[in-house]
Amino acid sequence: MKSIVDEFVNYLTIEKGHSHNTIESYRRDIVKFLEFIKCGTIDEFGKVDQRGIIAYLLHLREKGRASASVSRHLVSIKVFYKFLMLEEIIDINPTENIESPKLLRRLPDFLTLEEVDNILAQPDKNDRLGIRDIAMLELLYATGLRASELISLKLNDINMERGYIITFGKGSKERVVPIGSSAQEKLKRYLEESRHLLTKGRGGDELFVSRFGEKMTRQGFWKIIKKYALLSGINKDISPHTLRHSFATHLLERGADLRSVQQMLGHADISTTQIYTHVVRERLKEIYDKHHPRA
Repeated sequence: MKSIVDEFVNYLTIEKGHSHNTIESYRRDIVKFLEFIKCGTIDEFGKVDQRGIIAYLLHLREKGRASASVSRHLVSIKVFYKFLMLEEIIDINPTENIESPKLLRRLPDFLTLEEVDNILAQPDKNDRLGIRDIAMLELLYATGLRASELISLKLNDINMERGYIITFGKGSKERVVPIGSSAQEKLKRYLEESRHLLTKGRGGDELFVSRFGEKMTRQGFWKIIKKYALLSGINKDISPHTLRHSFATHLLERGADLRSVQQMLGHADISTTQIYTHVVRERLKEIYDKHHPRA
């Protein structure tokens, strides 16, 4: 159970980019839920059905929990089972038809162009790890990939001649995403000057590898992001997802259409992409208030 909870926390941290307090709230809720189902007749959470989850929610009410608290626990459980489905740990999501109240969606954090440039300027361009890091950061910002998609890229997924990558997102859905000239340049240098030094001749088709020549992990890449965010002096809680949010926001700010951004991000539903239109509107209002003489 502990290992699953740890993986869930990593998912919330690296993939979703949640704050420490939010992650702790999810973790506490899931630990309590797992303790409940362990004490019952069900010994594996993968066997829990809808009735088992409803029984837990009724248990919370019987313990005197307020409706808002019970709803929050349900949201945590839904997110947890979504994670289990993504990781292919379970085949059926028992929370799928359990209704929960609609919550206001938090606008995603993103970086300004200046902040992105600042972070991209931090890696040592004369060091083999720095060459790798700048290639990863540039490619992440150029494509809006999820961190898990970035570290899962294979050498054959890159088409340098035509300037695109092939990635497999949620549900193993394949999509093609273009990459710009700056990312291509950094990636080309990494492949020519750095990767073979890190792998030391070891076989393997992973595009990005660790300092020991092994496949890059989500935790390893998260640490790289944190390192350069700290060096850049940007006072924001930055994660790999922040660059994904910045990618989408900057495209829409410059006139990209929503459907194209949806395809590049790999969103199944365009309503997920529409959250970025709210970000752009907020950004435009901020610029207007700051610069218009009669604001």
